[in-house]
Amino acid sequence: MSAPMIQFSRVNKWFGPVHVLRDVDLEIARGEVVVVCGPSGSGKSTLLRCINRLEPVQSGEIVVDGQRVQDARLDLSGFRAEIGMVFQQFNLYPHMTALDNIALAPRKVRRTGAADAARLARDLLAKVGIPEKERAYPAQLSGGQQQRVALARAVVAQAPVCLMDEPLSNLDAKLRADMRIELRELQHRLGITSVYVTHDLEEALAMSDRIVVMRDGLIAQVGTPGDIYNHPRNAFVADFIGSANLIRGSHRHDLDADGLIALETPSGHIVHGMAHGRPVGADLTLSIRTVHLQLSARKPEATQNIWPVRIERSVFQGDFSQTHVDWGGQRLVIRGTMEPLAEGSEAFMAVEPRRASEPVRPQGARPWDRPAAPARSRPVG
Repeated sequence: MSAPMIQFSRVNKWFGPVHVLRDVDLEIARGEVVVVCGPSGSGKSTLLRCINRLEPVQSGEIVVDGQRVQDARLDLSGFRAEIGMVFQQFNLYPHMTALDNIALAPRKVRRTGAADAARLARDLLAKVGIPEKERAYPAQLSGGQQQRVALARAVVAQAPVCLMDEPLSNLDAKLRADMRIELRELQHRLGITSVYVTHDLEEALAMSDRIVVMRDGLIAQVGTPGDIYNHPRNAFVADFIGSANLIRGSHRHDLDADGLIALETPSGHIVHGMAHGRPVGADLTLSIRTVHLQLSARKPEATQNIWPVRIERSVFQGDFSQTHVDWGGQRLVIRGTMEPLAEGSEAFMAVEPRRASEPVRPQGARPWDRPAAPARSRPVG
C-alpha cells in the first residue's frame, strides 16, 4: 500500500489563546478528493492553510509527498510550487489575458519556454470548457469563467496537490452546481490530490471521495459521503450533514438479531430503529433524515413506526415541500414531494425501521471511538 500523499499526525494549532486545531490525525491518499466541512470557526480553513505552511503549527507533524512541512531545511518556495491553490477570490492578474494568467506559472516556476507554456495553457482552457476566451481579460469574463481560469492556473504547473478554499462560493447557485461536476471530473481526470474546504453541504456530498467533518478544531468524523450521511457518528454530524431529526429516549429492548431495537420517547412513542452493531446504552438517540419520513392524510398499512401528527406549517419549495409537524410535543421536519397539508390538520407520519439510524453519541461527547488522550499543555515559543 502506497504512502499517503498528505498526513497529519497529532497536529495542534493556536491563534493566541484559541486552540484552533486539536490533535488532528488525518491521511489523504494520492489522487483522492477530500472535502473538509464544518461550521464557521471549526478550523477547516486553518487545516488547509497548514498544508503548505501558510499557517505554522505549534506541535505535531504534517508530511506532504514525503516532505516534512515543519522541517527548517525545507525549500519553502520549491515546496509551494508543487501545490496549487484556489480561493474564493480568484486573484487573476487584471492586466493579463486568460492565456497569460495560466501560462505564467509554468514559465516562472518550471522555466518552461513561452511556446510550450502557451500550449499547456490552451490545453487547460479547453479542458475547463472556455478555449475561446484565451485573449479575454478578467474584466471581460463572467464569474464562472474567471473561476475556470483560476482552476486552470492552479493545475497548469502539474502540481500533484491542489488546495481549494470555498472556490465556488461567489458563483450563483446554478453555475455553482454545474461547476461542482466539472471540477470533480477535472480533478479525477488529472489525478490531482485535492483538499477542498466548503460550508456547502451539497457541495461536500457531490464532490468528495471522502468527507472530513470538523467542529471546534476536532475531526468529528471521516468517511465516504454515504457513510457520513447514513451512519453519523454523533448528533452533531447527523444534524450538520443533511437535515436530520434527532429522536431521544430510552432503550426499551432489542427486537431481533439483525440489529433492530426499540426506543421509547418521553411522550411514550415507541420507535423501531437499527443499531448496526453499535453498542446501545440505556439512553438512546436515533437519527432520522427529513427525507425518510413519510407524511400522508390517511393511515398507511405498515405495522411499525406509524404515528398521528398535527401539521404546524407546510412550505412549498419547488422541488419539494417542507413540513413541520407536532409529534407528541416534539417538532419534526419532513421533506418530500407530497402536496402541502393544511396547517392545524391531522395526518400520519411513518418511517421504515432501517431508516431510523444507529444510535449516535450526544452533542457533548468526544467524537471518536477511542479513549480520550491526556491533556496536553501548549508548547512555549
